[in-house]
Amino acid sequence: MDEVRQEVRREARSAAETTVTFLKWLLIALVTGAVGGAVGSMFHVSVQWATELRGTYPWLLYLLPVGGILVAAMYRLSHMQNENTNAIIDSIHFGDDVPLLLVPCIYFATVMTHLFGGSAGREGAALQIGGSLGCYIGRLVHLDAKDMRIATLCGMSAVFSALFGTPLTATIFALEVISVGVFYYSALVPCTVAAVTAYGISTAVGIAPTRFQVAAAALQPEMLLRVAGLAILCSIMSILFCVTMHGTEHALAKRIPNDYLRIILGGAVVVGLTLLVGTTDYNGAGMEIITAAIEHGRAAPEAFLLKLVFTAITIGCGFKGGEVVPTFFIGATLGCVAGPLLGIPAGFAAALGLVCVFCGAVNCPIASIVLSVELFGASALIYFALACGIAYMLSGYFGLYSSQKILYSKLRAEFIDIHAK
Repeated sequence: MDEVRQEVRREARSAAETTVTFLKWLLIALVTGAVGGAVGSMFHVSVQWATELRGTYPWLLYLLPVGGILVAAMYRLSHMQNENTNAIIDSIHFGDDVPLLLVPCIYFATVMTHLFGGSAGREGAALQIGGSLGCYIGRLVHLDAKDMRIATLCGMSAVFSALFGTPLTATIFALEVISVGVFYYSALVPCTVAAVTAYGISTAVGIAPTRFQVAAAALQPEMLLRVAGLAILCSIMSILFCVTMHGTEHALAKRIPNDYLRIILGGAVVVGLTLLVGTTDYNGAGMEIITAAIEHGRAAPEAFLLKLVFTAITIGCGFKGGEVVPTFFIGATLGCVAGPLLGIPAGFAAALGLVCVFCGAVNCPIASIVLSVELFGASALIYFALACGIAYMLSGYFGLYSSQKILYSKLRAEFIDIHAK
């Protein structure tokens, strides 16, 4: 009888601890989601304003080197030069704090990059802002080192969700991108709550979620083979993207060690390239080009290569932003051009390319499959799942984030614990 009572007491204590922990994380996630949603929404509006202002006043492009000086000075004076997305990933691996000062730095630096015509995305800022906010909230409530990791992931999920309007992708991406092969299940509920809360705030203030209208091909064995062929091509493109991004950044840092000179010259090169190609399609994020490729099946044959060059120079010389939206651009335009050659409708191939290049570059197959559903609907889920699986496997151990750990082999059931190349 005593043993039964002791067992009941143990179960009761366990249930009580689980309930308290659940309520604790529910509250923290709600607060983090609310703060992340508000900041992410403001950031979205700011980047949109910068993009529209540059469209109204095209001469702002010529001030890109000047904007570069402001970005470099901001980071130098605040001692934030080494704080980037890789630092956020490392903070989760090692339980380090993320400085709150990173929030205004990456916020305004990314806005200036878009205002003056640098080629960059937004998710780098989303992950850094979110990680910093999550870490700060965690410190306020005195979380320990292990719980701080979850708080940081909550912040990343929240701001990513507010920016793109993809709460499920934001949740899975934050959990999957840190360590490939290991999924942080303990953070699943907190990150989901934070992402959904942030999404609710962004939609409440009138920010439309990112969605595309695309006509999916009917499920046929022949089309599966064609999609597989496109996925192979996109996996090669994702490797090329990662190698070019890392190589350009390292080469520029080595040859031009002065931050100010490097960003001035890089800005001047972007301005010169823009004048040379005769269009501003490759400045900023390029969401309108992505939309044209997916919804209208229209893209210039050289678009994906030019976007790669513009983005590598912009990010490599020191401007701030992100690489994910450029992977969207490159994947969509590559798919739009290569798809018809493989017998795939251009718009549908563009959608497949967007997801595939993203998947190969970030090594997140589950997040990529979920992204396809949130962006394009679930009618072609089998095609997207096949394409993501192939892109993930064939992209090897390359990745956008060098701090990303690949714990398990992509080819066999083997623990390898290496960093992405």
